[in-house]
Amino acid sequence: MNEAGPYKVITLLKSLISTPSFSGEENQTAQLIREYLSNYGIEFQQIHNNIIAFNKHYDPSKKTILLNSHHDTVKVAKEWTRDPFGAKEEGDCIFGLGSNDAGGALVGLIQTFIEWQAKKLPFNIVLAATAEEENSGPLGLSIVLKEILGDCTFGIIGEPTSLEIGVAQKGLIVIDGLVTGKAGHAARNTGINAIYKAAQDLETIMNYKFEKVSSYLGPTTVKLTQINGGSLHNVIPDQCSYVLDVRVNELYTLQEVVDELNAGTIAELKPRSLRWHSKGISADHPIFMVSNDLGIKTMGSPTLSDQVHCNFPTIKIGPGDSNRSHTADEYICKSEIIAGIKIYDQIVRSLIKYSNNL
Repeated sequence: MNEAGPYKVITLLKSLISTPSFSGEENQTAQLIREYLSNYGIEFQQIHNNIIAFNKHYDPSKKTILLNSHHDTVKVAKEWTRDPFGAKEEGDCIFGLGSNDAGGALVGLIQTFIEWQAKKLPFNIVLAATAEEENSGPLGLSIVLKEILGDCTFGIIGEPTSLEIGVAQKGLIVIDGLVTGKAGHAARNTGINAIYKAAQDLETIMNYKFEKVSSYLGPTTVKLTQINGGSLHNVIPDQCSYVLDVRVNELYTLQEVVDELNAGTIAELKPRSLRWHSKGISADHPIFMVSNDLGIKTMGSPTLSDQVHCNFPTIKIGPGDSNRSHTADEYICKSEIIAGIKIYDQIVRSLIKYSNNL
């Protein structure tokens, strides 16, 4: 591995942090990635704000390994005490929006691709630096797979996992609940208060437990995240709406979860989508042999990622800590990025060993 490479991509990371790239507004960071690859003489394609590069000896008859991470970020939280675009170094740490989620993983995979792209391998490697991950938008990895790549053989999705291998990921359902009452005057004993009715649901949801528990992903969970009801102080509200965030393990279909919750609540529950399914790799996949060879712990992830768009085996792994994601004063350590690049390199080497089994 080129020892200077990790330090160059840290400089790239600081440039990415300094350049706002909220979901759907990633054109400037896409340009930075284009320029970085061009400096290495690497050809690339672009679709919307996604940058895709194929290895030098790409052969469509071979299996394909996808290296993917995203360069969009969430909006800036109010609690930041530092400049979210300052990319300030404090000792080993680099502070800034998107540093941990998923800038460290992104630049690590870019460096990995640069190191391997000119070598003759038993498989292809493709780099996809993608957009619209944070808002699950239609113009990110999903359109890259649809319009350019199709299904790959295997994918490494770069997200902060403390360099553990995520072999399973929970699915997600966002559910809108609506409770209906009857309007009345607050000074009189009339009307049916929709908020009071909704309160019964909220107690049910707060204490609700799904029975089936996954060995990797744990229980399916449901959390209330938004609620709205009433418009005037003197009117009994006739409607109360709320939003549920449901993280689903592989032991339930998304529809089964919706049906189970509907059976126990007063509200009419409507899922916004039933397409963000849980993901997992079969126990006989060679990535488990890779994990064993390298001594890397496997785990299940409760958070969503671009794995939801992949209809082929993927793992989630990267430098940084998932607990820092979407938080004020987000940071990543340079030592974490360097360690991540070494792990990515080792995984590629191990996949070569098991390429016939992919």
